Amino acid sequence: MSAAFRKAAKARQRPHRERAQPAARTKLGLLEKKKDYRLRAHDYHKKQNALRALQKKALDKNPDEFYFKMIRAEVKDGVHVIKQPKDEVTPEQVKLMRTQDIKYVEMKRVAEAKKIERLKAELHLLDAAGSGPGRHLFFVDTEREVQEFDIATRLDTVPELVDRVYNRPTIATLQRETVKGPTDPAHLKKLAQQRKNQYDLLRQRIEREKAMFVITQKIQTRKDLLDKTHKVKVKKETTTGPAIYKFKFQRKR
Repeated sequence: MSAAFRKAAKARQRPHRERAQPAARTKLGLLEKKKDYRLRAHDYHKKQNALRALQKKALDKNPDEFYFKMIRAEVKDGVHVIKQPKDEVTPEQVKLMRTQDIKYVEMKRVAEAKKIERLKAELHLLDAAGSGPGRHLFFVDTEREVQEFDIATRLDTVPELVDRVYNRPTIATLQRETVKGPTDPAHLKKLAQQRKNQYDLLRQRIEREKAMFVITQKIQTRKDLLDKTHKVKVKKETTTGPAIYKFKFQRKR
């Protein structure tokens, strides 16, 4: 056969195409190609080898052998479940853990109290919104002095500075020295807002410190309840305080 004839015969051949999958068998998955039989055979032999290994392990097993999963495992609703062992803690260990908890909370409370004192020292407890009404009492001897009482004269300052409870210079100081500090209304408003924010922060820290103190008391109460002495509850626990118990007096050696 000449080369020209072979070339012509090859040109007349139609390209090979995979057989289309019938629509009725689409639910069974994609049509398997000829080369996929190797993958299927490899998976089949792998599963057979695993089954043979399990059968050999079951035959070699000692029927009298005991292991803890025999008593920890059970079947619930057809599902194999392993029981989790409960944590066993002695009363001494519980006391120690509670003690560590109370030490940590107390440490945080002391740190918060130090921050409060430092913040108070910076603010000098100046007037602020929500800090409570401030009063300045003056004592006089007669009714006439009450009627003729002038607060600016009594404080020895100008009437414009009477409403200020801090940084209120006297008339002599104003005559001797010039006014120091900001006088621009916008700057004064900004300083007042900063002072208000500082007081809000101080109030939040005070509330946090009180909450930690209550937590410390509650943890200490629970720690005291671990004792086996007879006790009677006198007052229920609240959000602002721990429960109160009355313990039977017991003499210690």
